[in-house]
Amino acid sequence: MSGTLRSARWFGTHDVAGLIHRSYLRSEGITQEAIEGRPVIGVCNSWSELVNCNIHFRGLAAAVKRGVLQAGGLPLEFPTISLGEPFMKPTTMMFRNLMAMDVEESIRANPMDAVVLIGGCDKTVPAQLMGATSVDIPAIMITGGPAQPAVFRGEQISNGTDLWRYTADLRAGRISAAEYDELEAAMVPSAGHCQEMGTASTMTSLVEALGMALPGTAAIPAVDARRAAAAEATGRRAVELARDGGPRPSQILTAAAFDNAITLLMALAGSTNAVLHLLALAGRVGVDLGLDRFDQISRRTPVLANVRPSGEHLVEDLFHAGGVPVVLRELLPLLDGEALSVSGHSLAENVAGGGDPPDRSVVASLEQPLAVEGGIAVLRGSLAPDGALIKRSAASPDLMRHRGPAVVFEDVYDLAERVDDPHLEVTPDSVLVLRNSGPRGAPGMPEWGQLPIPAKLAPRRGFRHGADLGRPHERHILRNGGAACGTRVVRRRPARGRAQRGSDCARRRRADDRAGA
Repeated sequence: MSGTLRSARWFGTHDVAGLIHRSYLRSEGITQEAIEGRPVIGVCNSWSELVNCNIHFRGLAAAVKRGVLQAGGLPLEFPTISLGEPFMKPTTMMFRNLMAMDVEESIRANPMDAVVLIGGCDKTVPAQLMGATSVDIPAIMITGGPAQPAVFRGEQISNGTDLWRYTADLRAGRISAAEYDELEAAMVPSAGHCQEMGTASTMTSLVEALGMALPGTAAIPAVDARRAAAAEATGRRAVELARDGGPRPSQILTAAAFDNAITLLMALAGSTNAVLHLLALAGRVGVDLGLDRFDQISRRTPVLANVRPSGEHLVEDLFHAGGVPVVLRELLPLLDGEALSVSGHSLAENVAGGGDPPDRSVVASLEQPLAVEGGIAVLRGSLAPDGALIKRSAASPDLMRHRGPAVVFEDVYDLAERVDDPHLEVTPDSVLVLRNSGPRGAPGMPEWGQLPIPAKLAPRRGFRHGADLGRPHERHILRNGGAACGTRVVRRRPARGRAQRGSDCARRRRADDRAGA
């Protein structure tokens, strides 16, 4: 064992403080024999009945605790606030840092030698990582896994990307209200986070690339027994981390680790929300990270994962194709393979030994990628002088270079009032601009980027959702849902100039990375 356990400051002293701590632990039925010389492992559980994605976490926590006991540790589970995308208003992003504070202070103030983080729904993963990193005791994460694919009208669907597609079909009269009701009954068939490469699946995958989870754990389906087995292994590893005194988050989350995570993000064509979370996490460990680095890595990294919203498959298909390790193995020439992980091995060692993925329709090779540059591009211009993001892998290719009249909505209320007005001055070439939807205007950066096709155009033109109109949004840090599809520019900073109604034109040009008016 490396040095004295941190928990010994509570339970190992022979004075009044030690007596109090041990006595109160005895009230839980935990004896001196259970703590004598044993690492105390905190089990940070974001379970909540208000967060359907995490509803199975009590079972995962039980599996983690089995692993801790097997390895000779004492598990102590504790709750924190949890963040659920479907229910929280106006947005979970408003509360990410609050949850990070809850996690941080719960760990810092209590007798833990290491902590296991159990997260799943979008913001719970970065919040837990941020909180644990700030304390910097050994930490390891087990995530919740994607839900079972839904089946609707004989097709496997996701509850994010395909929801917006069918909602657009309802607006355009392509499906009936009764069929939409059938979708409601079928859309979320199990616990677990969204089944596509939305924010949750993106962040859980990046945890592996960062080195903060055991390899191969991110994509295991939520209801698969192998996820409980992975949780058990995570508990065992947490005890080893506690006994060895690390590696700690500050030793794992280096600049190289962030480069590896960004490379995976681009190859997965993951959520633009991951950019916000990686920037925040980098700030916790003092890594200098900016948008320029995302742009540099995107230009050198091809898209390999054929997963929705940019591709055809669901995250469960990625799991059966070998999971995140298969993608990382393909990317090894672009990665820092020496980066350390919680497994005690390097990233290269974690993914070594496997062959080609069994299904190249899900994971392409580095030599024959799905796209030559990464899924996310950084734009700059007069509308976004400090930078904006576009998920080009999910955008219409013909809109990568576009000029059209700006149709400006002052806020979501203006959008709701006017978007279906038959007299709205909008054409197929228009670019929809939504303002006042950031941290202050919204507030809290809600996922309001999923602007509908105006009713004036949808039935007449037969437009499909997300494929025909450009949608830049004037926000401080505007966010789409990670499962969003279609052509959208998301703003990172407020522009000095403003898009105006009327004859002003909005332009998007990927060729020279300009977004302006």
